[in-house]
Amino acid sequence: MQNTNLTILLIAIYVISIIAVGVFNRKNKTSEDYFLASRKLPAWLLAITFIASWWGGGSAIDLVDHAHQNGLSSFWIYGVPVLIATFLMFVFAKGIRNIATISQPQLMEKRYNTTAALLLTVFIIIFMVIAAAIQIIVVGKFFHSFFDISYETGALIGVSIVLFYSLFGGFKGVVLTDLVQFVFFLITAVILFFIAYRDAGGMAMVEKIAATNDKTGYTNFFHDVSDNLAYVITFGTSWMIQANIWQRISAAKQSSDARRMMLLSFVVFIPLYLMVTYTGMYSSVFYEEIPSGGIIPDMVKNISNPLLSSLLFVGLCSAIMSTMDSLINTGALSLSIDVYEKYLAPKDRHVLGVKVARIATLLIAACALFIALRIQSVLTISWIGSDFLTTGAFIPLVLGFVWYRGTAKAAVVSMFFGLAFSSYNLLVALGVKLPVAYEIASVEQALIGITISLLLFVGVSLVTKGDEQKSRKFIETANIFNKKKSQ
Repeated sequence: MQNTNLTILLIAIYVISIIAVGVFNRKNKTSEDYFLASRKLPAWLLAITFIASWWGGGSAIDLVDHAHQNGLSSFWIYGVPVLIATFLMFVFAKGIRNIATISQPQLMEKRYNTTAALLLTVFIIIFMVIAAAIQIIVVGKFFHSFFDISYETGALIGVSIVLFYSLFGGFKGVVLTDLVQFVFFLITAVILFFIAYRDAGGMAMVEKIAATNDKTGYTNFFHDVSDNLAYVITFGTSWMIQANIWQRISAAKQSSDARRMMLLSFVVFIPLYLMVTYTGMYSSVFYEEIPSGGIIPDMVKNISNPLLSSLLFVGLCSAIMSTMDSLINTGALSLSIDVYEKYLAPKDRHVLGVKVARIATLLIAACALFIALRIQSVLTISWIGSDFLTTGAFIPLVLGFVWYRGTAKAAVVSMFFGLAFSSYNLLVALGVKLPVAYEIASVEQALIGITISLLLFVGVSLVTKGDEQKSRKFIETANIFNKKKSQ
């Protein structure tokens, strides 16, 4: 009981602190102020909020459990896709920033047309709502495992905390709270890593336990890599075009800052994901099986020092919330900028910009909470959310920067296919009896989807006429290959 009261007190202090940051940064006059912090944030701060957005609940809880079971090769589930996506964004960061739009669909309209932009908006909102729901599920279960409350109450508390400071501060508030949350979670992850190392007795004991349990290749980085290729393909490609990360690139002062941000993030991700993976491997020595609530929550719960246990609990909550706030903010960006301001009230955007942005933030959070209260399975829904972006948007977005011959009609056809293909797979995953020629959430599905998307985009581009002048102007402005000095 004493430990519970102490944890509640620390959470209250933490919540008040991050809300204060949000309130202090509530003065936003335009949508660009609210969603891009007026493009005045330094590269190092954007890098930290980027890292905090990805190195969140999934890495803290799920990857540790996978590493406990499968060893070092579990790094391929999250670590390798993150590195692939970050490298690709380093290549395209200059072009994204040079185009200088507020949102991804605005960029898509500059390259293709309004139909392609609208389809991308649909993909973004679907992905952000599903991804935010996943974080709500994680935080709901986390609160449930520590306090005598229901999962539903825990989920509601978690999303309410994030919603409150996000509503006041907008993107700048999210970025500044991400800085605090990242530092807090980094300390938590380091402490848990050393606790796991100490209790395990080093890698010698890990190898001994793996041999005893006949876990072949447990310390081999390349063991059974093929089992994780579906995650590498789908997560790597979808995360590369994830709108909340492009939002951070667009918020950079200039293109050189955007590339610096991605390079710094790439370097930092390597030790962070390795640390989480090794924490799971060390835990195999003192956990025969994964506890029902997960290894990390159980480790924190069983720390004898109540103050340390409470601090680590708050640190883990901060990781989950730093991911959730980013997803909700970007979903709200698409809903307000690319739906309301563009189609519903274009004349009122300067008057109602911030008000609409806050209402959109509430709607995205409410939809995510609705899903989280009804579906509590994380991995499958996470994969499906990524599948929508990979199949529907990756090809036209990426090739739009490098191939001037790609046409608007081809982009629309490719995206419609992606929407239909991913929706079909979602129905199958939810239990609808439909014929499929591949296993759901498999390498085959990922390759089939992205290959057909590519063939449709290239094929339709070759047989239709596009606006070549518009395409060339876009590619020259993006200037990702440094053909001339960018402004």
